[in-house]
Amino acid sequence: MLRNVQSIDETPKSQSTIDRIHSHTTYAALDLGTNSCRMLIAQPMGSGFQVIDSFSRTVSLGAGLEFTGRLSEASMKRTIRALKVCNKKLERNNVTSLRFVATEACRRARNAGEFVEKIRAETGLSLNIIGPEEEARLAVMSCAPLVSEDTEQLLVVDIGGGSTELVWIDLQSVPKGSRQESLMSLHVDVETHVASEGRPTVVDWISVPSGVATLRDQFQDVDDDKAQYALMSCFFEENLENFVPYTYAPERAKFQIVGTSGTITTLAASYLNLERYDRNQVDGLNISSEIVDNIISTYLEMGPKGRRLDPRIGEERHTLIMPGCAILHTLMRLWPTDILSVADRGLRESLLYSQMLGEGELHIAQAS
Repeated sequence: MLRNVQSIDETPKSQSTIDRIHSHTTYAALDLGTNSCRMLIAQPMGSGFQVIDSFSRTVSLGAGLEFTGRLSEASMKRTIRALKVCNKKLERNNVTSLRFVATEACRRARNAGEFVEKIRAETGLSLNIIGPEEEARLAVMSCAPLVSEDTEQLLVVDIGGGSTELVWIDLQSVPKGSRQESLMSLHVDVETHVASEGRPTVVDWISVPSGVATLRDQFQDVDDDKAQYALMSCFFEENLENFVPYTYAPERAKFQIVGTSGTITTLAASYLNLERYDRNQVDGLNISSEIVDNIISTYLEMGPKGRRLDPRIGEERHTLIMPGCAILHTLMRLWPTDILSVADRGLRESLLYSQMLGEGELHIAQAS
């Protein structure tokens, strides 16, 4: 199995190492989602990159959006405060290339244009609101190194705060040694699902306008915990009816789901019983459908109070974990698999890769 073919070094750096690093080209990727604002600052290193600084903060940009169709003044102020911190880090690290993207909350908000101007005026940063197709492409790119050589049918899942991207890819005609490279350069285009020898085929892709924050908000008036979970699961499945593989049953042993989200990494941390989160143990971990079922059942038995007190879930995520589980559990019920690969990587990583590859700073390592 290809695991971490493109290295991401996140170990703390000594001051002398940082001084040496800063003598080279420095890239940054900033992902503004419905719930979180996250940034990585890095430099190319072989076929991967070395992280030299990072930022992550819950800003709840999409709070109330489900009901008003607008970003609230409070949400925008919280986000701009976070972006000012990011801007200081960009200046301190002499960043020369930056991609700053926003996703579902800004795609849906009627006042997104006003927000973009506020950001530019108050921070000097230029925000690019990307479409769901680009978001899906970046999800595939970030997860490519975790695809098994034995996989013939692949489902890439990116569960966000405001939307969930699914990309179904047929890999049967792709040589094992070139799968990562071909997935890294894949274009997600619903109009060109034409199989070609040696290339992956996008069977279908979909951006469901339901993520962990939006599902939580939609069903917050349901008091019974298990009933709320069941309703979220049913609602999400209804949104999959137009997804071409909805009624497709692949051969379980040759089907793989690669998932990137806080929900999936939290499930992995619970499976490993980690007292303190460790990315090196979580990223690339394979867990089965049965294990996922057992963990989710445990979460449901805990109830809201138990989940809030569980250190593997945490105070910040306890209201979001069950909406995320409802999404993932629905997918794994429809398409059971022996391989759910956990990806602790996402838009920031793929944005960095795309910048570095575009400027010829990286080469993609191929499997032997």
